[in-house]
Amino acid sequence: MLTKLKKKVQQTLTSQANAAHKIGLTPNRISIIGFILALASAVTFAVTTPQSLWLLILATFFLLASGFCDTLDGIVARTFQQITVFGGFFDSVLDRYADVAVYAAIIVAGLVNPVWGPVWGSVWGLAALAGSVMVSYTRARAEAVGIKMESVGLAERAERMLILAAVSIIAFFWLPALGYGIALLAVLSNLTVIQRALHVYKTLRKKQQIAA
Repeated sequence: MLTKLKKKVQQTLTSQANAAHKIGLTPNRISIIGFILALASAVTFAVTTPQSLWLLILATFFLLASGFCDTLDGIVARTFQQITVFGGFFDSVLDRYADVAVYAAIIVAGLVNPVWGPVWGSVWGLAALAGSVMVSYTRARAEAVGIKMESVGLAERAERMLILAAVSIIAFFWLPALGYGIALLAVLSNLTVIQRALHVYKTLRKKQQIAA
């Protein structure tokens, strides 16, 4: 959904990519830094309580910084011809662990519970976590059979990260916003999985018709 905007942002980050390259940062190193920042975001979410909501701002900062690194590593790889198969695989694996860590931290901290209670809060949180992982999995499986999936679906990683950042900031002023945001992410991410599954089905069906 934000793929076109993401490409424009990537074009404006050339100077940052040049600076990162000059100080010796490779795409894989930037991916690791982004992963560490995501873990810092997860830890900050995990220790947040209704009495320390200011930590939500810090968690959001770490989350967005991680997202910045996730964009920058690709720009450095393309700009300086450092694209490798392993680099793409490595970045994707770290992204999945980062997503799981952040959602798990929010669930463990009970930040969804003020709206839904402990049981349904956990259900919504796990649904958002599962949807996040499955969005990426469906893309990987589709691209393994030659079907391009970029920009297919409502909630790719960039959209999910921005929604989570937005509701986390709002939650600093009104804590229930995070619970509603997680529920929204659960719906959108799993809807994206369905959209991608339908896209794969339709694409393969057309290929079969052409082959026939």
